[in-house]
Amino acid sequence: MSCIPSRRDLLRAAAALAPALTPARRLLGWQDAPPDAKYSSDVNVVNVLASVHDKDGRVVSTLDKDDFSIEEDGRAQAIRYFARQSDLPLTLGLLVDTSGSESRNIEAERRASYKFFDQVVREDKDKAFLIHFDREVELLQDLTSSKTQLDKGLDGLTGDQLTRRNSGGGGQGPGGGYGRGGGGTALYDAILLASDELMKKQEGRKAVVLFSDGEDNGSKVTLSRAIESAQRANTLVYSVRFYDRNAGAPVSPGFGGGRRRGGGFPGGGGGGNGYPGGYPNAGRADGKKVLQQISSETGGEYFEVSGGMTLEKIYARIQDELRNQYSLGYTSDQTGAGYRKIKVTAKGKNLTVQAREGYYAR
Repeated sequence: MSCIPSRRDLLRAAAALAPALTPARRLLGWQDAPPDAKYSSDVNVVNVLASVHDKDGRVVSTLDKDDFSIEEDGRAQAIRYFARQSDLPLTLGLLVDTSGSESRNIEAERRASYKFFDQVVREDKDKAFLIHFDREVELLQDLTSSKTQLDKGLDGLTGDQLTRRNSGGGGQGPGGGYGRGGGGTALYDAILLASDELMKKQEGRKAVVLFSDGEDNGSKVTLSRAIESAQRANTLVYSVRFYDRNAGAPVSPGFGGGRRRGGGFPGGGGGGNGYPGGYPNAGRADGKKVLQQISSETGGEYFEVSGGMTLEKIYARIQDELRNQYSLGYTSDQTGAGYRKIKVTAKGKNLTVQAREGYYAR
């Protein structure tokens, strides 16, 4: 007589376990997820991260699934999956503009980032990485849960290294790559590479904090391509604009000294094996509008450092949002590939939903 359980036996065993599993699922914040739901690349399930604010800009964290509605290309979609994401793992990236126009702000960014990583990254759950970009794009710290390693990466954002690079005109950094003379800012390349090389391979919640004045004059890719890469990687981009009105032209290069993946982080210039830089974009885009567009279309938020809005306050706002997000999942009623627009709304007076504006169906 065979000892192999039949399919009917397995189904009965699963049914017997279901009541015991339900309380555990509720403790984890899961609600109304069907037993057959799959979230992989071979099914047409769309996952949207959303933050909700009241009329005073405060984060609202007490909504339920029935408080939300989703439209795709103007067609109402049934929400099949809902979770509050305050406790689920987070992958976080920090992208810092180290071109000459931002050189005065690097020290403030570095100091505030120590505290931000310390408060946001949970070593048992979360991971983070650090990239700097000027005419090159360099990975200062690969994905890690170690706050010690993240602090070491931030140590690379020092004014002394920037000064040496500017005055020396291309010294060799510890990563084995040579810096290049001349100015430039490869902002769009940095977003593309963070999305394609790092974020695309990760699961769960993903967000990037981008420090820049929003001006790009050295990328190989376009703004639309950079935004598309973040959307395809399901990555929110929070833009923080530092605008130095005293920064003069020509733009001087940023510092070197960061290691590169495999000897040349793709997208880096100056002797590496990545994009060479030096592909100025036609015209000169408004940096503020560029950053606003990046954040709006990816579901993040735009901030500007000013007298009333310090970097510390901005970091606190981002931290609050990352800890109080909602994850909404639905199965699209459309077939085929291409870009589809998403609109997420919440019931209640004067509530504003912050979520990505669309996605690329496979």
